[in-house]
Amino acid sequence: MSSLSLASLLSPGAFDRPVDQVGANERAAKFTKRSIKTEAKHQGLLMAISMIDLTTLEGKDSPGKVRQLCTKGIQPDPEDLSLPHVGAICVYPSMVRTAASALEGSGVNVASVATAFPSGQLALSERLKEVEQAVSDGADEIDMVINRGAFLSGRYQEVFEEIVEVKKACGPAHLKVILETGELESYDNVRRASHIGMMAGADFIKTSTGKVSPAATMPVTLVMLEAIREHYLETGRKIGMKPAGGIRTSKQALHYLVMVKETLGDDWLTPDLFRIGASSLLNDILMQLAKQRTGAYQSADYFSND
Repeated sequence: MSSLSLASLLSPGAFDRPVDQVGANERAAKFTKRSIKTEAKHQGLLMAISMIDLTTLEGKDSPGKVRQLCTKGIQPDPEDLSLPHVGAICVYPSMVRTAASALEGSGVNVASVATAFPSGQLALSERLKEVEQAVSDGADEIDMVINRGAFLSGRYQEVFEEIVEVKKACGPAHLKVILETGELESYDNVRRASHIGMMAGADFIKTSTGKVSPAATMPVTLVMLEAIREHYLETGRKIGMKPAGGIRTSKQALHYLVMVKETLGDDWLTPDLFRIGASSLLNDILMQLAKQRTGAYQSADYFSND
């Protein structure tokens, strides 16, 4: 795309140059070949902790579980007080007040999924009420899902306008727009949806709800990172990126950080512009750090299950 405007973005021919799927897959695979060792690995793991949106989105969530998760997010390992806190705790709207109370003064943000997560299948008025209530209850960040049915039907203007309305409902809270890339069918659709989200006011674009397979993949994330770069070059506005779902190991997290650095540069290597939505990743990182500190792997039983 040589020039970004809403009219050109929403036109049928806006993306006549298709995404090179084979090329994207090959480039993403190369990032997994990078060797990161010793001090660089240590610093990368600490950075990854600070970028985690530590998440619980289950039907069995309870205030007690959320408070426990918040405690862990603030101090991931009680035996190593030098570790940073996570970027945010991500919960359902009904748990926002509990999380906000537990995190008060900690520097950890409260993120809440909203807009009838994960399907998005409610009237817009109801979705907006959910956003407004979550923000009123203390959410610093809202993770919304786009209307995939409208998008796949070519109703791009409708998708754009709904994101605009959700952004307004967020007030002071940051907005992460979830594309649910596993349902978008092609890299071309992922790129178009990324640009629609950014043009409509997203502070972040996010791959997935974690409830659809595939969730985050490196090639899809690369397509979204390149869309962020295009948007930045055209507008000067830096948009954040959040892959979510399926990132479970420290090795995977480091691969994503390398991809961000080599695609967007060091400016994006901050929790303000890059997050990883995950539930089990933190424990794997803690195990790796304990190995560096003690010379031996500890059992997963030494760390709380989230």
